[in-house]
Amino acid sequence: MPVLTFLARVVDGMLLVASMEQSSSEASHREHKHQAKLLLKRLNSRSPAKMSIDSGSHVFHYIIEDGVCFLTLCARDYPKRLAFAYLADIHGGFVSELQREHGPAWRSRIDTADRPYKFIKFDKYIQRQRKAYADPRSRDNAARLNDDLTDITAIMRKNIAEVLDRGEQLENVSRISSRLATESDKFRWQAKRLNALEWLKKHAPAVAAALIVSAVVYLRFLA
Repeated sequence: MPVLTFLARVVDGMLLVASMEQSSSEASHREHKHQAKLLLKRLNSRSPAKMSIDSGSHVFHYIIEDGVCFLTLCARDYPKRLAFAYLADIHGGFVSELQREHGPAWRSRIDTADRPYKFIKFDKYIQRQRKAYADPRSRDNAARLNDDLTDITAIMRKNIAEVLDRGEQLENVSRISSRLATESDKFRWQAKRLNALEWLKKHAPAVAAALIVSAVVYLRFLA
């Protein structure tokens, strides 16, 4: 069954909703919660729209829709197709609730959310759906698997370490690029300053002579 479900804004990774299985102890899933938050921070507009990420005995699955990442953690033997059906259900319910409360402006509510867990009341819906999707062998879930024609074979699958390490590398590259850009700006400014000083040093006598001649002419003929 889905153990945890996180909804986060992709642009900055801010958690909008966090829902955990009630029977799960804090200690048993502390590491997975930490990994989930790191994963959400790694995502951006260029991330795959769907992905499965192995993490030991469990697998993270996520979809990105409407600028929001819908992430869940399931046991490794939980059907992948059912996990993505669950995420699609959560996405549909989330959008429907926002549309019901805010009408056409529902998207702006996501974009302008100013604090974590802004939509935590949506957890009630997630809890209901988690129970509905808990047993893959139930009649309803068997029907979902039979009716779902989504092609999941093309969904990328990676290891948690690979994803997090790549994210760390990208962050390091970004920091290095920013530092190089700053140093480049400083270098250009210093180069311009040195060029100006060099020009003055080279042309100072001529400039001084011109100023003296101008002063003499002014005093002699115009003053």
